[in-house]
Amino acid sequence: MHSLFHPELHPLFEVLGYVGGYAFYRRSRSRQQDFLTTEQRWILLAAAAVGALAGSRVLGLLEQAPRTGLSWHSLFLPGGKTIVGGLLGGWLAVEMIKSASGIGERTGDLFAVPLCIGIAIGRIGCFFAGLADDTYGKATSLPWGVDFGDGVRRHPAQLYEVLFLTALAGILWRYGRRPHTNGRIFRLFLAGYLAWRLGIDFLKPQPLIGGMNVIQWACVAGLAALGIMEGNDRRQIEAV
Repeated sequence: MHSLFHPELHPLFEVLGYVGGYAFYRRSRSRQQDFLTTEQRWILLAAAAVGALAGSRVLGLLEQAPRTGLSWHSLFLPGGKTIVGGLLGGWLAVEMIKSASGIGERTGDLFAVPLCIGIAIGRIGCFFAGLADDTYGKATSLPWGVDFGDGVRRHPAQLYEVLFLTALAGILWRYGRRPHTNGRIFRLFLAGYLAWRLGIDFLKPQPLIGGMNVIQWACVAGLAALGIMEGNDRRQIEAV
């Protein structure tokens, strides 16, 4: 394997992603007035973490199923995680806890930019993991194609995502400095990232089901859910 790629760096960048994202979240919360109490915010953070872990694992295993099969035993094997599953699982868990706790306000805005930062840092680790990670792109003749160690120049899809998330973080940060409806920033983040993955995954060599991979179908479901929620909110505003 080329000296540039070291799979052991992947966990390090995952940790750096968590640390960087959380540090920016703490900074943002200290500078903005949070309508939730500290206890409520920690409950939602815990729900997001548990939901993200479960969603990431389940969708990751479904993603691998066309190649490796799916069994209860596979739940306890290493690997098999995906960011899209983590975002959707965390989002669902938070909405369930909010409903049970009677919290009607949108609460995700403080997480939008930190998530961009954390995922971007983690993707650098995916790049350095090389062929050991399944996030590289298809073969390409473009001059910036990267040989990950097998003699094939591929799209560096991980670096594309770092650039996208950096731009998205800047857009969301600037948008957040203007008056906006609660929850708008998080929804823009989630819609933007899901739409990005829906498109960029066409450049990845993964098994397809009906013309798209499992991650892309999950993105379609997430975008549809966002569209339904947005439509419901607009109807409620118009009815007032």
